[in-house]
Amino acid sequence: MTAAIAVGLLVAGGVYLVLQRNLIRVVVGFVLLGHAVNVLVVSAGGMDRRGLPLIGQGDPGQAADPLPQAFVLTAIVITFGITVHLLALVQAGGPADDEERPDEERPDEERAPSGPERGQR
Repeated sequence: MTAAIAVGLLVAGGVYLVLQRNLIRVVVGFVLLGHAVNVLVVSAGGMDRRGLPLIGQGDPGQAADPLPQAFVLTAIVITFGITVHLLALVQAGGPADDEERPDEERPDEERAPSGPERGQR
């Protein structure tokens, strides 16, 4: 039950951040969605119902399946690489989205004159 709540909170936060305008928040949203999938895979692998993945003196049928854990470790490494790549794209993209773009209309009093005014020589 705790894993389901954690997955729900991570997905909710991730979707909220992905829908934001700031690109850094979008990257953090994708990271949260990746973590939600990792928690979901680990919880589906039976870590909470079974013991350690190592076979010791106990029954081998009670050991947790190591395959979901290997998938999650691989996913963590891939998520780290994608996060670094997205942050590099955000950095190379230029100014933040919160700033005004030059092609947007501005009120007349804020516009800089583009040439000599009519009637002036």
